[in-house]
Amino acid sequence: MARRSLYRWLGLPPWILMATALILLPVLAFWTYTNLARENQFITQLLLDKGNALIRSFEAGTRTGMMGMMGMRSGSFRIQRLIMETAQQPDISYIILTDSQGAILAHNDPEKIGDRHGQTLNLETIAASGEVNWRRIGHSGSADTFEVFRRFLPAHGPRSRMHQNMMQFKQPSRGFSSRENRPLGDEQIIFVGLNTKFINAALKSDTRHSVIMGLILILITFGGIFSLFLVQAYQSTRMNLSRIKAFSDNVVEKMPIGLITVDSGNRIVSYNQAAESILKPWVSEAMIGKQFQEVFPAQLADLLRRTGRQDKVLQQEIEVPASSTKRLPMDISISPLADDNGVSLGRIVLIRDLSEIQELKKEIEKNRRLASLGKLAAGIAHEIRNPLSSIRGFATFFKESCTDRPDFENTAEIMIQEVDRLNRVINQLLEFARPLEIKKKYISVPNLLQHSLRMVESEARTKGVRIEKKFDPSLDPAALDQDRISQVLLNLYLNSIEAMPEGGLLTVRAEEDKDPGKLRIIISDTGAGIKPEDMVHIFDPYFTTKQSGTGLGLAISHKIVEAHQGELRLSSEPGQGTTAVLILPKQREAH
Repeated sequence: MARRSLYRWLGLPPWILMATALILLPVLAFWTYTNLARENQFITQLLLDKGNALIRSFEAGTRTGMMGMMGMRSGSFRIQRLIMETAQQPDISYIILTDSQGAILAHNDPEKIGDRHGQTLNLETIAASGEVNWRRIGHSGSADTFEVFRRFLPAHGPRSRMHQNMMQFKQPSRGFSSRENRPLGDEQIIFVGLNTKFINAALKSDTRHSVIMGLILILITFGGIFSLFLVQAYQSTRMNLSRIKAFSDNVVEKMPIGLITVDSGNRIVSYNQAAESILKPWVSEAMIGKQFQEVFPAQLADLLRRTGRQDKVLQQEIEVPASSTKRLPMDISISPLADDNGVSLGRIVLIRDLSEIQELKKEIEKNRRLASLGKLAAGIAHEIRNPLSSIRGFATFFKESCTDRPDFENTAEIMIQEVDRLNRVINQLLEFARPLEIKKKYISVPNLLQHSLRMVESEARTKGVRIEKKFDPSLDPAALDQDRISQVLLNLYLNSIEAMPEGGLLTVRAEEDKDPGKLRIIISDTGAGIKPEDMVHIFDPYFTTKQSGTGLGLAISHKIVEAHQGELRLSSEPGQGTTAVLILPKQREAH
């Protein structure tokens, strides 16, 4: 598991390390072998040069001794003595002088004179060539011997014949074996055996050193590669951590739910933008590091205290007083934070504002009640219409039959008027209850306004209301249902005129909206205005402040504007007047 964790952390599969080892090991083995071979070649050349130098020195000493010798026996004795003295050096195993047949003529060990040496070699060729040769000889129980041999040349030039005469003998004197008499001629071979005990020890030490250095280089190479991978993994991990941190910070900051973190001591550690927006009266930068209960209301602090060190998630809906007149509904979720060992790190407090949800619930409930009421009203309207038609018919007959009785005739007229008013209310009720069908076509907005204003000019004049028109002549045609929008405009005009019983100013303005593709129609008056507590119910069906009103005019107007994908906004100040703003799209929506 630890190895898998390491490989996972490095981001490397094991086969990459194995492949690296398979590549490096042969390279380093070849490097070690090459170094050892070069060193062995160097030692061989060194021994060869040393052996050749000894042979030359021995030849020079032989020449010097021959110049002063008085006889053959003395010459042979001098050569034997010179061999024995020279072979006393610790790195010389032996010095042997043989003829071309391998018979030993002189040896540092006199007991071996007369024996044979170099039988495995082509001695005649060696004696004839004069080139330096070498070989390694192994002896059981002893170190190897590096043997250098070539033709023995004790004399050169004018002295050659004199030396040949002096070096011939028939019976060796002291120091030579008496087993056989051999002539000492020109075709002689000298063998120098060099003891390689110390050199072999040094070579073994160098070999160990080279192997150790190779292993060290392997370890260093693996360490370097491993370090590079570690650095790469560290940088990659660091980059990934930076990206994860940036991503998580961005997610936390942009999430629509408020988030507050507290440590194990209930001190505030952080909060996001949504928490600042929801808990605006309490949240500030100065609260970081403070106790949670010192900053937030008691309801929140109690919930945090109830969680304690439990591992369970606490979720509850509460209402917190945001001001003296407003309460803020919230959904609170508190979750514990712990590390891998279960040690508590603190808690996360998630806060969701339920104001819009509750408003939406209220709106849905309201629409549900209105839909039920509309269905009920539609059913009742159909049941009422037939009796009303009969009542109107009898009232008309009664009026025509009582022409001689003015009081009866006036009563019949009132009955007819009230029946007509009831019919208008029923028509409005049915119109509000049934789905709207909008038939759009491109029309001139200034012409639409002019036409709708002509219908109320007479009544406005009677009430002393002056009409002011401000139309933008460059307005493009708009895709509207002319009859429906005229109905909305008439309703707004009549409401404004009724709000100015003692006269005033009715202003109608049409212009381009700030939002491209929309137009704005503004209708304002200088009437009595609407009370603030009534503004929230202004579009509710059957809500009216007029004694003779049905409460359906603005509700129907609002419905017509919404069917056009537009907006109807009302603003009012008591005693200052009311302003209605219609924002309508000019283009026909795509289907």
